[in-house]
Amino acid sequence: MDLHNGSISIKEAQHRLRLLPFQDLEDACVDTHRGIRKGYPEVIFCPGKTTGQILNIARELLRVHGTFLATRAEKNIFNSLRDHIPGLAYHAAARLLYVTDPQKKPAGKVAVCAAGTADLPVAEEAAITCEVAGSAVERIVDVGIAGLHRLVKHLDTLWTSRVIIVVAGMEGTLPGVIAGMVGRPVIAVPTSIGYGAHFQGLSPLLTMLNSCAPGIAVVNIDNGFGAGYLAHMINVQTLDDKR
Repeated sequence: MDLHNGSISIKEAQHRLRLLPFQDLEDACVDTHRGIRKGYPEVIFCPGKTTGQILNIARELLRVHGTFLATRAEKNIFNSLRDHIPGLAYHAAARLLYVTDPQKKPAGKVAVCAAGTADLPVAEEAAITCEVAGSAVERIVDVGIAGLHRLVKHLDTLWTSRVIIVVAGMEGTLPGVIAGMVGRPVIAVPTSIGYGAHFQGLSPLLTMLNSCAPGIAVVNIDNGFGAGYLAHMINVQTLDDKR
């Protein structure tokens, strides 16, 4: 903004960018520049942090960006913080704490597909991550390969999405099926849902990595946040390219 207003020179702007500013909170260094570099502010990973630490980081992110997202948050953290942070929301299944920016209109479209109802917590983590960042999301639920006819009615939604997140446990073949049917980037998310030889998500992870359908990126087991972050970046980049 200072450069746009002419109050600083291009050389000074370059110098400030090289400093990559952050806010030192003693036990945390909040990367206040990440929203500029990545288009998405720093996200708080809650396990291992005290409620006070989470509150301090959240307040700094709100001051700079007007929004924040915290992952893997248990209900007791929400109960402790809701009186201190106006507009704080919590999704129990996805274990997400967040404050959205009411001025930001949802852009583009990301489809989030859950193979089974048991995969919904990870799918919701991905969907809400996209929404907090500013992407419009369409949810598709319980369309696993045990009944592929359920998927067919959603093909129009998949084709009109800029990127598709597919969340699946068990043997994890749904991302490959969708990638073979629809010409859109697919982000595959293996979940730790399945029977014994599923190995807590290792089996679907390997299936997704070994898929013969092109156009699939794979994130780690139960990493809905990572999938949502990447999907949002692809979605908004596609929008920018069309402008």
